Amino acid sequence: MLTKKRNFILSLGTCLLVLQTGAATAAECGNNASGFGAWKSSFVKQAKQAGVGKRGLQALASAQYATRTIAADRNQKSFKYSLEKFMQVRGANTIVAQGRKRKAANPNFYASLERQYGVPAGVIIAIHGMETGFGGFMGDSAVVSAITTLAYDCRRSDFFVPHALGALKLVDHGAITPATKGAKHGELGHTQFLPGNALKYGVDANGDGKVDFYSQADALASTANFLRQKGWKPGKGYQPGQPNFQTLQQWNAAGVYQKAIAIMAAKIDA
Repeated sequence: MLTKKRNFILSLGTCLLVLQTGAATAAECGNNASGFGAWKSSFVKQAKQAGVGKRGLQALASAQYATRTIAADRNQKSFKYSLEKFMQVRGANTIVAQGRKRKAANPNFYASLERQYGVPAGVIIAIHGMETGFGGFMGDSAVVSAITTLAYDCRRSDFFVPHALGALKLVDHGAITPATKGAKHGELGHTQFLPGNALKYGVDANGDGKVDFYSQADALASTANFLRQKGWKPGKGYQPGQPNFQTLQQWNAAGVYQKAIAIMAAKIDA
């Protein structure tokens, strides 16, 4: 009985030591720049376990705390706008007018996307216009720094950690570099893919042997692929209450954004 009790105490002590060691090496989130360097050092282990290679780890080491990203994340206005106000602010009428011209100028490309993925041209074009003004502005924040900052920040760390790992793997693959610029939340390319989604759903549409989200063809095909993989049903409607509207909800969490895309897409395809 004494031997068993002694063994139990030893086992308990070992478990506590393991737990303490794990806690000491875990990447701890923070709410300001002061702990970012320590977090990066701890995150290296998680990155290696996820399969991040040398170039990705170098990108992590060089990442800087993105103050503008944190400011933007704390001040997201889209969720507060009415649908009418949102569409006015985002220039919906201009997106529709330009979107119709883009579809008319390159009908075969959009038709090929719909044949392959089942997503109508209007939806892809509306997203393209909404996200970057058809590639007019794809962001001015360093993607790796922005996304690792959000992975470190306590507000939504669990959501952004997979995307931080995705960004580091994209560096490994040569799809982006530590200097690649995107949106303030680390989204990249023509339709502003989060890095984890870029890694998973990226398509080489122009056949050059790489997935490049700053190539319009690759970005738009990847967008169609994302929607199809998320459950898009070819030939079904995408307005609120119709089967594909819930798939649009997978693209962006703001209800006004989802409804705006559905409205603009229908007008572009009319």
